[in-house]
Amino acid sequence: MIQVEAIDLYERFKNDLLRFARSIARHEQEANDLVQDAVIKSLKEVSLLQLPEHKQRAWFFRVMKNQMIDERRKENRQTTWEDELDFPVEAIASTHLEMAELMSHLPEELSNLVFKRYWLGFNSQEIAKQQGIPASTVRYKRLRTKFEEDLT
Repeated sequence: MIQVEAIDLYERFKNDLLRFARSIARHEQEANDLVQDAVIKSLKEVSLLQLPEHKQRAWFFRVMKNQMIDERRKENRQTTWEDELDFPVEAIASTHLEMAELMSHLPEELSNLVFKRYWLGFNSQEIAKQQGIPASTVRYKRLRTKFEEDLT
């Protein structure tokens, strides 16, 4: 019963929600994600149905805005984390042959990671998406590789 009422809320506010989401998002897909997340949260918020219509609309707007802020902060933390872990390839080897030789001593998984990061220029999120693992795992492996090199 609550889900039906929440779906009715969505249908009533759909145009307003999409318009607001598009105004704060960077692109259409992000706007759609914001609306979707807000609707999912509304299914869990029983007290929302008791509010007057203008407060219901304001609740949706606030949830979408907070979700967007959280996502942007998360992206900034990940980017900062990557920048802090970054080290120039030239500091390790002066030629491509030397680098290829050094990479041949790494396990294949780490060698692929280093290749994608420093030759192809992928970030941890792109590598993670390709390998089907979390981006934090990619960053951990990269950090572990750096520390292992420093210890040897």
